[in-house]
Amino acid sequence: MSGINMNPLLLPVPESFESSRLLIRAPLWGDGAPLNNAVIESRTALLPWMPWAEHIPTMEDSELVIRKARLRYLERTDLMLLLFLKDTGELVGSSGLHRIDWEARKFEIGYWVRTSCSGMGYISEAVEAITGFAIQELAANRIEIRCDARNIRSAKVAERSGYTREGILRKEKAAVDGSLRDTMVFAKVRGFEF
Repeated sequence: MSGINMNPLLLPVPESFESSRLLIRAPLWGDGAPLNNAVIESRTALLPWMPWAEHIPTMEDSELVIRKARLRYLERTDLMLLLFLKDTGELVGSSGLHRIDWEARKFEIGYWVRTSCSGMGYISEAVEAITGFAIQELAANRIEIRCDARNIRSAKVAERSGYTREGILRKEKAAVDGSLRDTMVFAKVRGFEF
């Protein structure tokens, strides 16, 4: 990508792309309703890992999340991506590129899947597509996946997607229950994994 030192606001970042089963796109106003339904359905599964799942969101709360995410996408400070089934339009989860360092071209992929769509490979499919998007469209040099060391399912997604486990950060972050958690760090790095 030309203009590596270009201001991120000037980057032509696509609004959407596809994998075999998914439409992966930036949030749009009005996406609050499907997000709210997915979060409420999946709250029990999300609670151990996602601090934001502690409170049951109202429809308005979810729309505010979407609108703020839309603004951050346009500002290029955080790239939330929603995952929709191409054949039905159902929201199956959320992912994105977070904790962005444009100078180093470093991104972190985060993800969650709605409970009714768990175990169907949607998140692995999304991670592979988002990895390709980061490499091809954003000239990524480093892409990370971080997860609570107890979250084996999340770690398996990173491993299946060809990410290298670089290590464990001990007592690195407060867990949802207030205890200190260990964080596994997986990465793909230009010149090594791509």
